[in-house]
Amino acid sequence: MLDKETRDRIISLIHKEVVPAIGCTEPMAVALATAKAKEALGTLPESIDVLLSANILKNAMGVGIPGTGMIGLPIAVALGACIGRSEYQLEVLRDLTPDTLEEGKLYMQQHDINIKLKEGITEKLYIEITCHATDGRQSKAIIAGSHTRFIYIKNAAGEIELDNSPASNEAGSHRQNEAGSHRQNEADSHRSREFCSRATSAPSAPSAPIEDADIRLNLKMVHEFATEAPLEEMMFILQTKDYNMKAAHEAIKGNYGHNLGKTIDRPLAKGIFGNSIFSHIIAKTASACDARMGGAMIPVMSNSGSGNQGICATNPVVVYAIENENTEEELVRALTLSHLTAIYIKQSLGKLSALCGCVVASIGSSCGITYLMGGDYQRVCNSVKNMIANLTGMICDGAKPSCALKISSGVSTAILSALLSMEGKSVTSAEGIIDDDVDQSIHNLTSIGADAMRATDDMVLNIMTHKGC
Repeated sequence: MLDKETRDRIISLIHKEVVPAIGCTEPMAVALATAKAKEALGTLPESIDVLLSANILKNAMGVGIPGTGMIGLPIAVALGACIGRSEYQLEVLRDLTPDTLEEGKLYMQQHDINIKLKEGITEKLYIEITCHATDGRQSKAIIAGSHTRFIYIKNAAGEIELDNSPASNEAGSHRQNEAGSHRQNEADSHRSREFCSRATSAPSAPSAPIEDADIRLNLKMVHEFATEAPLEEMMFILQTKDYNMKAAHEAIKGNYGHNLGKTIDRPLAKGIFGNSIFSHIIAKTASACDARMGGAMIPVMSNSGSGNQGICATNPVVVYAIENENTEEELVRALTLSHLTAIYIKQSLGKLSALCGCVVASIGSSCGITYLMGGDYQRVCNSVKNMIANLTGMICDGAKPSCALKISSGVSTAILSALLSMEGKSVTSAEGIIDDDVDQSIHNLTSIGADAMRATDDMVLNIMTHKGC
């Protein structure tokens, strides 16, 4: 068994990466940064400038904002300024009501919200908000590397309240009282570019450096923790079931997105798929995604900054455990294995990439389902290899209602990979990018997603921003 210090560090990492979120995490992170900048300004901004990395822009363009019936960033920014509270983190718009929604809509009409691509950076998760008061005062908040990780906050008095960027020591104390001046803004811009360049200098590194407190994982460590650690240390993971299965049930009450979950539950689909564990897993997973991408005011438990990844790492495992009549302990260990596997893969892939996050989360759920089927570590490894051999290359073209389709593809592959593994079958190192070593196979996947698919990411964003519609 892993020693207590190692287990504590793993538990700390799970608590950090598996957190509640309302709505798609990219627009919510933009709303969070706006709320923080507004708080630093001390008054409702007259105008707001928003500079975003390409991946944030891509993931926020076509997704519903919870409780608004609207799509996209302007309303998220407006509500972040009007009612957002930064202490709520990714539930920043928790206090939304019909009245405050109208307040946000009115703000959009009467104030300037300027949203642009941040040029000259390589950081994939970057949000820079500048709030302007009527008297010329400014405040600024920057999130980078993680959806809730503030690296810079400057208040309306020109005082830097937070500076966690790598260039902070070089900036010098003379910048403290120069807010609002052209020189200050240029310095801020230079520091932002420098942070992003340094954060992604390694060819296959994550899009932001792993913090010193974060333990570096491998699949053996993940499996050992999930299957051997004292059960009481992991019981908190059942919160993912409470949140994400509730989201699936709530989705049935409305018509969200493309109604994929509902469609799979209808008679025609049952005539095709049958009334099976397979169809139930896909329906419950797709339903939660339908609601979340469709703008339902339903919180979910996210994984590595993505609610869809949290759903995909949770619901397939829960549904299988219920229908297979696994024990609560087996469910707890399977959920831990699923979520921690996804976190491990994200350590080398980065929070955002050209690779669809359902690939990562589905690998996690395949591991969890393999465990529930009675699979040992070797069979878990085989499931991972089967997944990588199948789903590598699925692109991320932004957060949107049709994400439910991709999640369904990932989940169906997760089940197939687990079944194949339990039959003693695995894709071998003679085939494609699979290596005998499972961790190397994972790094082959993440190298493609983080590095080789960068041109794909650029092309996807170019297509999305130049469509005739």
